[in-house]
Amino acid sequence: MNDAEGPAPPEPAAVVRMLLDASAVRFGSFTLASGETSDVYVDVKRAWTDPARLQLLARALAARVGTTDRLAGMELGAVPLVVATALVTGHPYVVLRKAPKEHGTQQPFEGSIPRGSHVLLIEDVATTGGSSLRSVEIIREAGGKVDRVVVVVDRESGARERLAAVGVRLESIATLAELRGAQP
Repeated sequence: MNDAEGPAPPEPAAVVRMLLDASAVRFGSFTLASGETSDVYVDVKRAWTDPARLQLLARALAARVGTTDRLAGMELGAVPLVVATALVTGHPYVVLRKAPKEHGTQQPFEGSIPRGSHVLLIEDVATTGGSSLRSVEIIREAGGKVDRVVVVVDRESGARERLAAVGVRLESIATLAELRGAQP
């Protein structure tokens, strides 16, 4: 199914509301993967474990796919997002590993990245961009081209700038400021 055949993509405000309703955004005191502390924790996994919410996220992401040869996402947080988006768009996808398997082919990803193929990276949350930068490195080392990352939530903590420094544009469905602004 291509994007034109399905329902209209959800508005970003609908994604923000859904994330809040799914308790995917929690307020308190948290240590992030980057080691930083924050008063907000964004856990998109709390949303993608529900099929209806995953469909909404997939439609929002599919609307931003544009022209690309395949999709990619890092285990664990991005995998359901990539698979669901692939089901909406019909694009093949690649699952990137945080660390290569120590047996078998020892590849840093599952799927194929043909040399010169254009790959769109999908992420659940971007903070400093460390995970995205590692994903870009894996794709480029395999011979793929990546110049965009689409993320469900941009925490606005430097990922956009760090990715821009390596020629990659970060696009987000929602931002931390929008999540803060929409909380009751």
